[in-house]
Amino acid sequence: MGAKGRSLALLGAVAVAVPMVIGTPAAAADQAGIPGIDEIRHSWNMRQLASLPKQAPFDNVDALNTDLAFSGTKAIVGNYNGFTIYDIGNPRKPKLVSQVSCPGSQNDVSVSGDLLFLSTDSSRSDNSCASVSKPASEKDAWEGVKVFDISDAKAPKYVAAVETPCGSHTHTLVPDNKSKDLYLYVSSYGPRAEFPDCAPPHDLISIIKVPVRNPSAAAIVAKPVLFPDGGNPGVGGTYPDKIVAATSGCHDITVYPSKDLAAGACLGDGVLFDIKNREQPRVINQVRDNEHFAFWHSATFNNAGTKVVFTDELGGGGRATCNEQIGKERGADGVYDITGRGDNRKLEFRSYFKIPRANADSENCVAHNGSLIPVLGRDIMVQAWYQGGISVWDFTDSARPKEIGYWERGPLAGTLISGGPWSTYYYNGHIYSSDIQKGFEVFEIIDPRVITAKFVRMKELNAQTQGHFW
Repeated sequence: MGAKGRSLALLGAVAVAVPMVIGTPAAAADQAGIPGIDEIRHSWNMRQLASLPKQAPFDNVDALNTDLAFSGTKAIVGNYNGFTIYDIGNPRKPKLVSQVSCPGSQNDVSVSGDLLFLSTDSSRSDNSCASVSKPASEKDAWEGVKVFDISDAKAPKYVAAVETPCGSHTHTLVPDNKSKDLYLYVSSYGPRAEFPDCAPPHDLISIIKVPVRNPSAAAIVAKPVLFPDGGNPGVGGTYPDKIVAATSGCHDITVYPSKDLAAGACLGDGVLFDIKNREQPRVINQVRDNEHFAFWHSATFNNAGTKVVFTDELGGGGRATCNEQIGKERGADGVYDITGRGDNRKLEFRSYFKIPRANADSENCVAHNGSLIPVLGRDIMVQAWYQGGISVWDFTDSARPKEIGYWERGPLAGTLISGGPWSTYYYNGHIYSSDIQKGFEVFEIIDPRVITAKFVRMKELNAQTQGHFW
């Protein structure tokens, strides 16, 4: 999500900062056919199994739930105030195991074995979990990646921290292809001349190497410049005009380690990388869509590694974009085929996909984080749409994607409050969702089109680190 104060000047209306009550449009009740406040609607094949509300001190409107990661029977949910670990051994009755207070914007999470990584994308007084907010204009302000040991899930231990330029909006866990060590590709953006640790140009990512046997030695080993030409210069304007974010780093990178591929959603550019050399990712192909894409946000490969779904976070995730005014092709997914071989591979646009239901003007709604459902022979994913709810859709035919299931609530209120599912992923037979305001939720899809996914079992899931299922 683009809720980051320092990026507002760069992105204009693309990003939205907290506080999360950001408007007073017409009440949902005035829009015919849209569910009422907190009213639930869903397709015949989807149902909710459990919902655990946020617990104190994370139980306020500004303590946003963020990304999800999974390890064994543990689910980890990031939150602007820290992170929470849940036991999902019984998906119908998940239990809170522990909650760690460690404030910092985003707090996206990933997990590998006993190690948990936490992204901090707001300037803090220091790298501790007792830090307070500090202006990015001050040289000694800190932001970056924190490392925790969760071998005892009831009592996680702080292990290390690595400061990164412009912080860590998101990070991607990348296993080393030569050892058991790990790399983190750190995505960040929003440079300004008055920020000593985040001055323009910022056309790079930070690469952290984590020695698994000595995680306290984690450190930046490379800062490759991905856009020596500066990337997309952007298109100015005022929302809801067709504005495009200028490329200044990346928002999110998804890797497919077994294929040495990565797809970067880099604000104004969609990028395909060769990552055979983990410390030197190479750009193979770049694409732009200045007509429809405002903010390249995230990416998902299909299982064969022959397609990429990019998301457009129009309005920074804080606007009502699933309505007639915005239309069906903005704030949507873009489906791209990967054609050619080797360094001649290209991203070829095929179609847009957007949920086929109108939302109220009081609902922030846009394409957000999702994952593949590991179905044999088909390309199907589940995806969060903020207050647009949860969508399961099939893009086997790249040119004709279609929704096959959904679950949604009506608006949180008659005013525009940021809410709804931030991340929704499929893991070992169930769908798990991190709802910004409502908490941690579990769903089930019962449909013959996804039945083969029930036979796939994973030890871990970091959605931005894709494995090969079949």
